[in-house]
Amino acid sequence: MPKEMSKDRKTKEKNPRMGRVGGEALLEGVMMRCGERIAISVRAEDGSINTKESTYVSLRKRHKICNIPIIRGCISYIESMKLSFSSLDTSTELLGLDEELEESKAEKWLRNKFGKGLMDVVMVIGVILGLALGIGLFALLPTYLANVIKNAAGMEHGWFVSLTAGVVRIVLFVLYMWLVSLMSDIRRTFEYHGAEHKSIACYESGMELTPENAKTCTRFHPRCGTSFIFVILILSILIYSVVPSTWAWYFQSLCKLALLPLVMGISYEYLMYAGKHDNLLTKICSAPGLWMQRITTREPDLEELAVAITSLKLSMPDEFPDFDPMTYSLKKDADTKGDANERDDGGLSPEGGNA
Repeated sequence: MPKEMSKDRKTKEKNPRMGRVGGEALLEGVMMRCGERIAISVRAEDGSINTKESTYVSLRKRHKICNIPIIRGCISYIESMKLSFSSLDTSTELLGLDEELEESKAEKWLRNKFGKGLMDVVMVIGVILGLALGIGLFALLPTYLANVIKNAAGMEHGWFVSLTAGVVRIVLFVLYMWLVSLMSDIRRTFEYHGAEHKSIACYESGMELTPENAKTCTRFHPRCGTSFIFVILILSILIYSVVPSTWAWYFQSLCKLALLPLVMGISYEYLMYAGKHDNLLTKICSAPGLWMQRITTREPDLEELAVAITSLKLSMPDEFPDFDPMTYSLKKDADTKGDANERDDGGLSPEGGNA
């Protein structure tokens, strides 16, 4: 193989921009993270973009043991969940939703008695119920149904139970995501999810990072959390096959829950590899997750893309030192209505400079 061709292929597989930044869709906004820097941007009702910047140092950088393969995957998952809740809370603050909610008598009573507001208590209960529902729906129920099918079919092999439970789990996950995508608020969030992916794809491609350029990029990304979940579902079929099918279904479920950190750790290692390499192997393995993103992402408009780009650039101040966070703020009063928001070509006229 010619040296020049070998060098070009190596460069293609190891794009230095790939894997540098990741994000998450929020309420009317996007969170972007690059290394230790975090930026959150949301579109307010008046068209302005409210932003907040912060830093977060992962346990993986503070403790060497937390950076061991497999272990780092579990830690990253826990940290990402913590960051997701924190970012979601920040987005509500930036939108001013907390100010619009008046404290009820029940909230005042709870605050006086327990030092907590009603929403704080509801959030805790909601998280507990959500975890219980997730475990029951995606762990206990598939294993139970797989054992019912096993007994009816007379199949005692562990791989049969694991395969059946895996298929049931995937079907439930796809059905669940499809149903929630029918909700208008969730659909709007999925549009911001698409804006997050498109802006990252635009950055990784090397194009100038503008809403118009990002609009032409793909909304599907192999390093997405949706792909991560799908990788977990597929790998779990292989790893859970070691669990004896002769055990009672609830013992099987407990054993599978114990093996979940191993599944997440291996899935994380693959996802990091797939995020930095674009070859035949990663394309085949990432295909199910990318297909699923047809549900979890929607085509965003230029205003939504501008919000995502604002977060991305704020999370990378060294690369975009002159970026003004007010660049894509829009005025929606009577004097400016019909300018940026009602242009026939769908364009976005930035204020305060060019992206």
